[in-house]
Amino acid sequence: MIEFTINGNTRQLDIEPEMPLLWALRNELGLTGTKFGCGIAACGACTVHVDGQPVRSCVTPVSAVRNSQVTTIEGLTVNAAGNPALTAVQQAWIDHQVPQCGYCQSGMIMAVSALLADNPNPDEAAIERSVSNVCRCGTYPRVSKAIRAIIADNAGSAASAQGDTV
Repeated sequence: MIEFTINGNTRQLDIEPEMPLLWALRNELGLTGTKFGCGIAACGACTVHVDGQPVRSCVTPVSAVRNSQVTTIEGLTVNAAGNPALTAVQQAWIDHQVPQCGYCQSGMIMAVSALLADNPNPDEAAIERSVSNVCRCGTYPRVSKAIRAIIADNAGSAASAQGDTV
């Protein structure tokens, strides 16, 4: 029996401990927003958060997340009150029309969300290191534009908050 918290809910699964987390999410829990892309952790379509860190779920055995907090794209869209709400990353994806086919986008959003939660003002090198997801449609310029817009919004919010305390 493997127990972990998925999108805020504790779950117990009676599955083989070496089953990839991706298949536990999709086949056992019905959370199909996380996609299979390559099966070797190279493309990032399967990116989820484990204890706040981006993880490629296609190569992560479910036993590795025992007693951990796992967040999928479905859980990312729930605010503190438990209501559906778009995150800043998701809104930027809409505003900048990032997706083309959309297949890789849940993993891309999860990677960017983890990066910005850890570093709200990353430089280009940090973005390249952290967001290594593959987009076969080549939407990288739109991804970059959306990330830059979020960073600018974060900087504007920080400046506004400092102005309020002066």
